Amino acid sequence: MAERGWVRRSAEGWTIAVHVQPGAKRSEVAGLHGDRLKIRIAAVALDGRANEALVAFVAEKLGIARRRVSVVKGERSRAKVLVVTGDCDPPRLLTDA
Repeated sequence: MAERGWVRRSAEGWTIAVHVQPGAKRSEVAGLHGDRLKIRIAAVALDGRANEALVAFVAEKLGIARRRVSVVKGERSRAKVLVVTGDCDPPRLLTDA
């Protein structure tokens, strides 16, 4: 699989650069925002709810367990970096965009 600007292979599995829009009407992939994957999340950015919802959303879209997805950079920012451990197909996130 060819790497794209927003996804890179890492020692753990994959790193995914995302731009998150919390408080959206519904959770969805909204295409690209510069060199990041834009994801709208219905949860509000309060007490880590949006981060939890983001992890759950990405895990569901990839068909993997939540424990395999974590926010490693940008916990309090819209620009975040996720790590997905193990084998999966991150570009699959764009199939609904």
